[in-house]
Amino acid sequence: MLTRALIVVLAILNLGVACWWLLRDAPQRPAPPPQPAGVAELRWVPGGVDANAAAEATAAAPTAPLMEREPAEKTAVAATPAPVPPAKPEIAKPPVAEATPVAAAAKPVTPAAPTPALEKPATPPAAAEPPRCVALGPFADRAAATSAQGKAGNVISQVRLREQPAASGSARYRVMLPAAANREDAQATVKRIVAAGLSDYYIISQGEDINAVALGQYRNREGAERRMAAVQAAGFQPRLVASGDAGQWWLEGQLAAGTQPAQAQQRSGAAQSRSLECARLR
Repeated sequence: MLTRALIVVLAILNLGVACWWLLRDAPQRPAPPPQPAGVAELRWVPGGVDANAAAEATAAAPTAPLMEREPAEKTAVAATPAPVPPAKPEIAKPPVAEATPVAAAAKPVTPAAPTPALEKPATPPAAAEPPRCVALGPFADRAAATSAQGKAGNVISQVRLREQPAASGSARYRVMLPAAANREDAQATVKRIVAAGLSDYYIISQGEDINAVALGQYRNREGAERRMAAVQAAGFQPRLVASGDAGQWWLEGQLAAGTQPAQAQQRSGAAQSRSLECARLR
């Protein structure tokens, strides 16, 4: 039902628009613009018989003959010549070709900046050679090792003397005080040792070192030397006595820059040279 109603409404609207279009007034042409004063109106003349008749009437009209006029009287005023304007003086212009060098001479010539030479990249310094350490020896005793140190000179630094125990392990080191004249003097020395706070002592009662006071026996020299330092700090003068198989002494140190182990061995007079970790010298 709704669809039919819409169709009817649409038909009525179309009919109304058609009636309005048929019954509307024709549009009026716009009025021509007003002509300016003194100007004739231009009209269009149609061609055909009327145009030909107008052309023939114009051609048949009589034309007035041309009359030659007499020349003017001699007394007539002669034509006055037009005044000639005075010529302007020309201003001499300097030639451009000559001004150019003058201008060029007046302007100082700036010398071209020199092109900086390309610098070669600096060669990085060579990496420093790591330190090398050696052990020179073996030497029979401490005195021989000390003498070898003096011979080596400055080719080796941070020198340390080290005793290597014998392979048999029978080496012993005793710290002793000099032998007293008799037993009573030895006992008096012991009382002084006790008063100084030292321990581990005894009096030797026989042999070559009778009445001497022993302050300890050690298997390595380092322990014996530490004991000697403690006894010396208490005011005594001990001595170190080695027994059994003697050990070997080695000269340990860091090689100077550019020095080879063979050079240090030759200068010190050592029979052998061994590579050594430098951390052991610190």
